[in-house]
Amino acid sequence: MPADTRIPVNDISAVILAGGKARRMGGEDKGLIELHDRPLLDYIITALRPQTGEIIINANRNQDRYRAFGYPVIKDLLGDYFGPLVGMATGMQATARPYLLTVPCDSPLVPAHLTATLYHALISDHAELSVAHDGARMQPVFALLNCKLLPDLLAYLNEGGRKIDTWYARHRLALADFSASRDMFLNINTPEDKARLEGMTPENPDQHTI
Repeated sequence: MPADTRIPVNDISAVILAGGKARRMGGEDKGLIELHDRPLLDYIITALRPQTGEIIINANRNQDRYRAFGYPVIKDLLGDYFGPLVGMATGMQATARPYLLTVPCDSPLVPAHLTATLYHALISDHAELSVAHDGARMQPVFALLNCKLLPDLLAYLNEGGRKIDTWYARHRLALADFSASRDMFLNINTPEDKARLEGMTPENPDQHTI
């Protein structure tokens, strides 16, 4: 990435998407699952705090527990459990900043260069949104969106659209290369995933770097 391009941190809000049902984890609220006695959200907030000007949590349940982290908690603006696009729209509607960074609540290995890499891809490609790519495929919930897209996203959702790839295809999309940081996409969908991440994650989330 260009070393001379400054990242406008104060222009970027982050929304942590914690609004799903987590069916494969028996309905357990994944953002609150603990690794080394720390909720997954702790790891993510620690990584995002220096990278963005604002953090918002999108959650449809356990809202008091999420508020205890000290950040605004907002419920999906459309229905319940309609998928990540609704969480993205909710985050865009809740912020006055021009860009929204989106991350899932169940991937604790967020790298320190997440925002910078997505932002440089967005600017370099004159795009409306940038999405992480792991070298093999797109990772659509790790994204940086121009909040001017909100009216179009709301229209798509109100028409019944739910597919994230379909909505992305309507806009100028940049792919951000994270092929050297593929561990960041590891998430918890099963108890086995949790055990694997426990073996990779230090007890102090500040210690983790990719």
